[in-house]
Amino acid sequence: MFKKAVFPGKYIQGVGAIGELPALINLLGKQGLILASPSVKEKVLPECRIDWSPHAIDIELFRGECCEDELARLSAIVTQKHVDVVVGMGGGKTIDTAKIVADRMDIAVIIIPTIASTDAPCSGCAVLYSKDGIFDSICYQKANPAVVLVDAGIIAGAPTRFLVAGMGDALSTWFEARSCERTQSPNECGGYSTTVGLHIGKLCYETLLAYGVAAKVASEKHIVTPALDHIVEANILLSGIGFESAGLAAAHSIQNGLTALAETHSFYHGEKVAFGVLVGLQLTDASTDESAAVFSFCEDVGLPTTLADIGLENADRERLMGAAEKACAPGESIHHEAGLITPEKVLNAMIAADAIGRGRRDRRRNHRAGEL
Repeated sequence: MFKKAVFPGKYIQGVGAIGELPALINLLGKQGLILASPSVKEKVLPECRIDWSPHAIDIELFRGECCEDELARLSAIVTQKHVDVVVGMGGGKTIDTAKIVADRMDIAVIIIPTIASTDAPCSGCAVLYSKDGIFDSICYQKANPAVVLVDAGIIAGAPTRFLVAGMGDALSTWFEARSCERTQSPNECGGYSTTVGLHIGKLCYETLLAYGVAAKVASEKHIVTPALDHIVEANILLSGIGFESAGLAAAHSIQNGLTALAETHSFYHGEKVAFGVLVGLQLTDASTDESAAVFSFCEDVGLPTTLADIGLENADRERLMGAAEKACAPGESIHHEAGLITPEKVLNAMIAADAIGRGRRDRRRNHRAGEL
């Protein structure tokens, strides 16, 4: 294998950045089409005051599922209207649908995330589901998006839980990148990690620790501050480049395993990934200081630190073992960790992480009670 890295063609971020959209469409083609989620079409776009002159743009409502039926419907519209630039604006499934349609039709795609809950916007892959919302497959595009356009003002208006979940997803970037580098495991590009991918992953982690708490405060007030701006960039750009160009390991496999338990379905991807990071630190014998720093960060921003935090307070060992077995399935990225990884080791690490998280929480409660 060779070293490989991938990047979006352009990344633009700032308050009011969506005003650049007409010029970007004209740069990439002649006829644009916005695929928008219902909330974007009804609430976000009317407030953006974009100057579309001299040509208006069609807005197509996303019907809720990134599935073959929706892809066929949109592909027909692209052909009928001679669209050569697709704009995906909204959350994860809207964005993924726009990516796949553009890739299949060999046209450019512009991604405009309205929440910073995952690192998907910059990536060259998307998740395909059945029309009933059941996972089908991961679709890899020929190239990453031509443009990722991030309006920080729009992100600031979203519920804070999305931003925090994005921090959970971003939190895994450095630790998984480090594991892949140590074991010389392949990244998501099908090659070895580059130095830039590894260091972007490290910068992502450092940015979270430095600005995460302040960014959460800004998000709760729906204001844009430098801290919020830094975290939006970490969640979307740094994590996006980092995970693809440096690789995945334990945290994402553990998240995949946790999805086997119905109680976790109401929790966001990044929330489960964050707990997967804590489990991964126990699995890989991380230092006590490093483990404590990550637990502290999760506590400070409100990410899960116990099984109860992801709906599994009453899960017994047998059910947790089911999640551990799924996390260790052949082909899962957890096998990028050093040594032989088994379901038993993962189960033990899950129980250990939960016990540490509960112990830390109990000590904080006792401390506060003592102060009173």
